[in-house]
Amino acid sequence: MSFDEEWSTARSAAASVSTRLNSVPAAPGPGGGSADLELNQDHIGEVGSEAYTLHSRLSTDGKHAAASTAEAAGALTREGFASGAALLRVNTRWESQLKTLVAACANISNGLNYSLSSHGKEEQQLHADFTASKIDELLK
Repeated sequence: MSFDEEWSTARSAAASVSTRLNSVPAAPGPGGGSADLELNQDHIGEVGSEAYTLHSRLSTDGKHAAASTAEAAGALTREGFASGAALLRVNTRWESQLKTLVAACANISNGLNYSLSSHGKEEQQLHADFTASKIDELLK
């Protein structure tokens, strides 16, 4: 098949391509359909716990080859191999990216823990406010 024939086939195939967006059919009433994302306190806690576990593991396991890599890079450089400097750059980049990833895991874990704590305090305050209100007396 020649280039012109392939090009013609590709153009005709591309002309028949269309875009279709997935959607949820709207339900009658205010607000439309049901939500497809549900998140509760247990889910948030599990994600925060996994982020903390990942943070802990990366902090230790991510550094286990640092000393031997630095030693190998030094030995290669002393012997005149250009790969020694390259290995040292790779190790430096790895350490930099590892620090970024560990910090991101800490931010996720701490942020979710704060969200859980803050939400719990807000719930307690709302409950206290509601029980002290006139509405609570009328419901009894």
